[in-house]
Amino acid sequence: MSKPFGTTIKDGIAEMILNQPPVNAFDSAGWFAIAREIDELGANDEVRVILIAAAGKGFCAGVDIKELAADPQRIVPVNKGNYETFRAIHRNPKPVIIALHGFVLGGGIGMAGAADILVASDCARFGVPEIDRGAMGGGAHLQRMFPVQKVRYMYFTGEFIDAAEAWRLGAIEKVVPREELLPTARGIAAKIAEKSPAMVKLAKEALNGIEDGNLEDKYRWEQGFTLEAYTLGDSQETRDAFVQKRDAKF
Repeated sequence: MSKPFGTTIKDGIAEMILNQPPVNAFDSAGWFAIAREIDELGANDEVRVILIAAAGKGFCAGVDIKELAADPQRIVPVNKGNYETFRAIHRNPKPVIIALHGFVLGGGIGMAGAADILVASDCARFGVPEIDRGAMGGGAHLQRMFPVQKVRYMYFTGEFIDAAEAWRLGAIEKVVPREELLPTARGIAAKIAEKSPAMVKLAKEALNGIEDGNLEDKYRWEQGFTLEAYTLGDSQETRDAFVQKRDAKF
């Protein structure tokens, strides 16, 4: 099985490009592969900074709903793969910069919310359509990016916000045209790569330690509600409607 990403290392910067057409939506195996790669990059002494970006129309559309529609029991490994990916980013000893474009949904929100620094193109759009997909999760990571009431509005309505609004709310370091996205993210990565690796590692550990609450524990709490949701007929109806490209009926 080919990996749904490519990775290069140059001048202390590991660049990971997600590439799973058509929308960078990953099945459970894909999420585990991404998590392993990020963990390995964090343990690689050649790497000082990790930069994650994506090819295609958008950064990440989340999980592969078709896998779950076909077999709801797959939610357990999917949940685990998501957890490991977000944990690998947030708890990585190296700073993780993520360059976002197009749609940033579901698992894409989890990755972005776990990161240290975010750069976005002006075409980026952020959303959590979990309720419309019969699942929970992502709120903890979204709340690391946006204020509480904004998170709840986005979660309950499923509405998107654009890059300009995300920048206004403080989640995004810079918003740039699409063609400037990777060069801008690389420039930030290069500044960090010049610093003492030992000092940067200490800084990340210290900054993680002073955050309010435990991000991973919060996410596991949310995932329990995903499992509860999957016992409801409404949850299956949302996935069936999505795959069949029709409106859900409740």
